[in-house]
Amino acid sequence: MDMRWWALGAVTLGTFMTYLDNNISNVSLPTIQRDLGLTLSGLEWVATGYMLVFAGLMLVGGRLADVIGKRRTFLIGLAVFTLSSMGAGLAPDGATLIAARAVQGVGAALLTPTALALISSIFPDPRERGAAVGIWTASGALSMALGPATGGFISQNLHWGWIYLINVPIGVATFALALWAVRPDTHRVRHSLDLPGLVTSAIALFALTFGLIEGWNLPLVAVTAGSAAAFVIIESRSKQPMIDVTLFRSRVFTGGTLAMGLWSFGVFGIYFFSALWLQNSLGFTPVEAGAAFVPMALVMAVVALQSQRLARLLGNAQTVALGLGVMAVAVLGISYVGADGGYLDVLPWFLLYGLGGGMLVPLTTMILGALPAERAGVASGVLNVSREVFGLLGITVLGAILSARQSQSTFLAAYQSTLVIAAIIVAVGVPVALFSLRRTAQAAMAGASN
Repeated sequence: MDMRWWALGAVTLGTFMTYLDNNISNVSLPTIQRDLGLTLSGLEWVATGYMLVFAGLMLVGGRLADVIGKRRTFLIGLAVFTLSSMGAGLAPDGATLIAARAVQGVGAALLTPTALALISSIFPDPRERGAAVGIWTASGALSMALGPATGGFISQNLHWGWIYLINVPIGVATFALALWAVRPDTHRVRHSLDLPGLVTSAIALFALTFGLIEGWNLPLVAVTAGSAAAFVIIESRSKQPMIDVTLFRSRVFTGGTLAMGLWSFGVFGIYFFSALWLQNSLGFTPVEAGAAFVPMALVMAVVALQSQRLARLLGNAQTVALGLGVMAVAVLGISYVGADGGYLDVLPWFLLYGLGGGMLVPLTTMILGALPAERAGVASGVLNVSREVFGLLGITVLGAILSARQSQSTFLAAYQSTLVIAAIIVAVGVPVALFSLRRTAQAAMAGASN
């Protein structure tokens, strides 16, 4: 086998590990709360502490990939995530677990943007890159299927610590594979770390994420706005800026990132509350609720692997727009499932949702391909930050709408109206994708000449 595909295996395994960790953790939180005697606030920080550090340092991870090399940054992130997973699994109390989860966020912030940057450099050919991104995306979908089931099994049959300790053998194997298969960077593309930019961007993202998780107050708004403004000023005057504003002159990069953000806004919010809806409104057991997501994730994985063929048939812009449209229809369809609905009423819409989600692979491929290789690290960081921040916005904004409407009606009625809003938001991504990802006449002529 071509060494590049072994390298993709290492990159995919590393990303799969971080995604699996999140999906396993959510199912096991009640068990962790009982064993460690955590308050509800403490339990929330087991999840949000990881998310806070992950989102706050993702641009830093992208920059480090461009400065010290993608392979080195990936290996460092993998080592940090694996060791902190061991610390989390062996944690004797809540404080230690929360601290270990925060360190896991550091490792994930180095791993995630670097993984996409590595795929971009390992596969410079657009067609091969599309196939690689499809495999990488499919692994994320599979983690959605395996995570809840694995977490439920561990919670019922083993000590909860194994939801984190399971990362250790995976991490060691992935580290060895990456060390062997991923080629070292031939040169550094950036020589300046841009420490002022790193600090101000991290403060801005930490404050923004904290506000989205815990709620806003005047000092927090001031810190977020002030650090973001300082970051913009610093970057505009830097000789080697952390984020070159010319990135956003690319129609594909800017529009594609916005389309990804709109998808995250609607989808993260809905996915976050779906388990509550299935159990509280439709009467599913926890096992049944977890199993309901498995077919959707499997369909998403299969379609992701075939998405490049569809893109060659329809075009990238049309495929992504169709995927977003199908997902919007699926979310709208779920809103019509009443209190007497069962698994067979939910299943078609979940399958349709998975079908649409698998079609979004060309979106990531086009965003990565729109920029030169030397900007791949930070560009991947921007893409992932957009996805995480818009996702958190979806959880908080849709959650606020859900809470407000629930005070006037039942949870089911409030959830149904919130789904309609989410479907509209996802649907807005359709014209955005059609406009931003369209081929210009010049590009079409260049493609024809090749």
